[in-house]
Amino acid sequence: MEIGLYTVLTDQTMLPGVAAKLIEDAGFDAMSVGEHSHIPSRRETPYPGGDGELPDGYARTLDLFVVFTAAALATTRLRMESSIIQIAQRDPITTAKEAASVDYLSGGRLDLIAGHGWNVEEIRNHGVDPERRYDVVRERILAIREIWGNDVATFHGEFVDFDEIWSWPKPVQPGGVRIILGGNSPGSEERALEYGDGWAPINGPGIRERVAAFTAANPGVPVHVAGVPSDPAVIAAFAEAGTTRAMLTLGLAYAGEAERTLEELRRTVDVAVGSAR
Repeated sequence: MEIGLYTVLTDQTMLPGVAAKLIEDAGFDAMSVGEHSHIPSRRETPYPGGDGELPDGYARTLDLFVVFTAAALATTRLRMESSIIQIAQRDPITTAKEAASVDYLSGGRLDLIAGHGWNVEEIRNHGVDPERRYDVVRERILAIREIWGNDVATFHGEFVDFDEIWSWPKPVQPGGVRIILGGNSPGSEERALEYGDGWAPINGPGIRERVAAFTAANPGVPVHVAGVPSDPAVIAAFAEAGTTRAMLTLGLAYAGEAERTLEELRRTVDVAVGSAR
């Protein structure tokens, strides 16, 4: 099982390339960052976790593909993962170009965890009806795949519509960049199999059991689990359940703090790996 770290990079943290190099040098397999194009200052939607308050740094995150580009150029082995990419808020033609470009620059080290979005006001500001976001995400992912997979691509749907286009570069990875569907809600596993390349739930009650059932029924389909605690026993349990990649939390990558946290996380992982042998 691969081990990655979720981190938050803003205009107040260390630079993305510096953070990525530290994570790679510490021996981790992947770096995961999320994205929000903006945060509405007046929010109706509570953050889905804890007390509903927005975590520190969310309103200041750097652009996702700018972070990936800096990380790609600063590392040689580390995989980059979105957690999540807000497909409902993105133009699919532009997103296909950006993702393929990063995959090309990194030598095929990009993974996209796609979600449907939780911040209703943010989604509305992009002209998308939040009630239709699952349909929008599905169609935009299908359109992105058409662009990656064809020299001359065309797509005609309800939310995406374009005639013949050229778009290069294409992703380096055979079949394109993996788009793994995030979600814990009922039907998440089915959506992941229908139009995703895998499933990416957030750790919580019953998730390890769901992962075990999913991997048993779908051998070889990737499962990335976010929010795995830095507990050797839990890490080992997710490995036993068939998890492809467990994402631990580094948090805001402030200089001076991130280095110490990385050392602690590395020791935790070493214990987990040792106990699994």
